Amino acid sequence: MDEIKVANIIQQKDLALIGMMAIPDRPGIAAAIFEALGARGIALQFIVQCIDLSNRSHVVLCVASKYLTTALGVLEPVSARIRAKEVIHIPQVGVVITYGPEFRELPGVAGKVGSALAAAGINILAISTSFSTVSCVVAGHRLADAVKALQDAFELS
Repeated sequence: MDEIKVANIIQQKDLALIGMMAIPDRPGIAAAIFEALGARGIALQFIVQCIDLSNRSHVVLCVASKYLTTALGVLEPVSARIRAKEVIHIPQVGVVITYGPEFRELPGVAGKVGSALAAAGINILAISTSFSTVSCVVAGHRLADAVKALQDAFELS
């Protein structure tokens, strides 16, 4: 594959991952979670939601590590109300973001990100894309390795 140019590789460190898992899917789930955290002044650094084959929703998000305990406390009653089967958390994660303004028209970017991280032995805990980014949550102790792997894989413009 030809070299893919990216504008930047960005990292967000000192984050914690929280997953609200196996929620019966229906309207208002995301709102209940996000509004509860926002009301406590907790900003969300990463969000991804998916629905499995059993029609259960899984919401994974990242908050600053310093807010993990507070966030879990806020989400406890929400979890019961929305009937989440389980709330999981990983206290030390980071997000590595591959940024390029024209990604929506450039095939192969997400595949190259995944390949570069896999070749470095880095597991992706969650992944999300936008028009201009591919964002991957990785273990906090592997964040610097993830940044280097992506810098090596892509041509920075």
